[in-house]
Amino acid sequence: MSTVSEKNSVVEGDRVSVEDDRLLRKVDRRLLPVFTLLYLLSFLDRSNIGNAKIDGMTTDLGVSPASYNTALAIYFVGYVVFEVPANVCAANSNSPLQLTSFPPDDKCNPQVWLPSLTLAWGIVSIGQGLVKNQAGLFGIRFLLGATEAGLFPGVVYVFSVYYLRHERSWRVAIFFGGAALAGAFGGIFAYCIGLMNGVGGRRGWQWIFILEGILTSGRFPHRIFHCAHLVSRCQICACSPSVLSPQNVNLLQLSETEKTRLLDRLRADSDAGTDQVFKWSSVRDAFSDHLVWAYAFLFHGFSFVLYSLSLFLPTIIAGLGFKTWQAQLMTVPPNVLASFSIWTTVYFSSKYNVRAPFIIGAAIVSIIGYILLIACTSAGLQYFGVHLAAAGVYTGNSLLLSWPGENVSGQAKRAVAVALQISVGDIGAIAGCLIYRPTLSSHLYRTPNLIAIGYLLFAIMMTTYLWVVMSVENRRRDRLLSKGEAKEETEEERIRLGDRSVRYRYRI
Repeated sequence: MSTVSEKNSVVEGDRVSVEDDRLLRKVDRRLLPVFTLLYLLSFLDRSNIGNAKIDGMTTDLGVSPASYNTALAIYFVGYVVFEVPANVCAANSNSPLQLTSFPPDDKCNPQVWLPSLTLAWGIVSIGQGLVKNQAGLFGIRFLLGATEAGLFPGVVYVFSVYYLRHERSWRVAIFFGGAALAGAFGGIFAYCIGLMNGVGGRRGWQWIFILEGILTSGRFPHRIFHCAHLVSRCQICACSPSVLSPQNVNLLQLSETEKTRLLDRLRADSDAGTDQVFKWSSVRDAFSDHLVWAYAFLFHGFSFVLYSLSLFLPTIIAGLGFKTWQAQLMTVPPNVLASFSIWTTVYFSSKYNVRAPFIIGAAIVSIIGYILLIACTSAGLQYFGVHLAAAGVYTGNSLLLSWPGENVSGQAKRAVAVALQISVGDIGAIAGCLIYRPTLSSHLYRTPNLIAIGYLLFAIMMTTYLWVVMSVENRRRDRLLSKGEAKEETEEERIRLGDRSVRYRYRI
């Protein structure tokens, strides 16, 4: 990798200078806690319906078992429809580090977009606890999916304009770890909040939605970009803009020298530090790239298992013979294990700079868990299988979701690729919600669990495809350069070509 002009901004391979390491820690402290907390709340607000179900929601609303599955699927319809448009809005700016300019060049950039989404889905989440019938549940679930659609791809895009390619997977893993923690906290919250049954004339399941929605939105500040004083009040929606707003004196606390170093590192590593005007041709490039679709189909395989497991885990555990309050609490250990599995595996993945073998390994662990759940008759072994399934599927997702952000070059193309991955992937979530239907619930959803194994095998196939194709292409480009057959590229051509440049190397 090339060396940038400033002495303290040298990037050699995957090593950074002491000054750069200090800079990274500073950025991490400002971005990772807030983003991880936001995703924890996002995942909590979408998955707590599983806890509400076993606490009496479906009976009170007159929702049949089949209609409950439809309500789950409707959320992902909204999510899929608005995923790509949301990230196009987040990426549509003339500044590569648009989060460091104020006022923003474009009103739809992340410093406005992400906090606004947080407020919106918090309000919608509260609305879940106020619905009176099945139609209201369907409508509010669609709105929840639409408002949450831009968070994950938007944050992954933000990471791509602050971190080098090899630095992103660990950050995305920490961020995605919020999903597993949401499952852990969700069980505890649901148990505690369920004790409020009857308070204010409302049922316990209603309070689950209302209180967790309030936790997300809080009191929206009068001026969204001047709200640092609200952070101490634990109002989560306020945290995001206070960190993202460059007008805030504490924004990342980067000096001009540090901003210059940050841009130099990015320019030496990828296109993230360059000024690129948004072009619709980049959107077309993303849709025509077979690797982008492979990333999307890979997540499709894992997404089926991720969401079916997170949404039906309380029901499956209750089916092992435990009472409702026990099932709520017993969802905690598998999700805690998943969190530790994510961070441990991604540490070694980043250390050895490989993704594919670890994704395949995670899928195999999850398959073993499902086999135990299907084949065993002992509740203890089946519960252990749930642990393996959760650890494997959450870990695999944390690795694959950062992959296109590392390997797709061109800011707009990368933003679309990340969003497309989530959109196509979450079609798998829709399938999961519909396949885990009441008529197939016998023997702890044995038939759907077998289908989940099939989806994981499909994910292994897609991982292998990406691994082989990118390895072959890297070797081909190496040969062209070693033989001197590669065409010389100007800086402008390199940026235009992006990941199609002969000097670009995929991260496997």
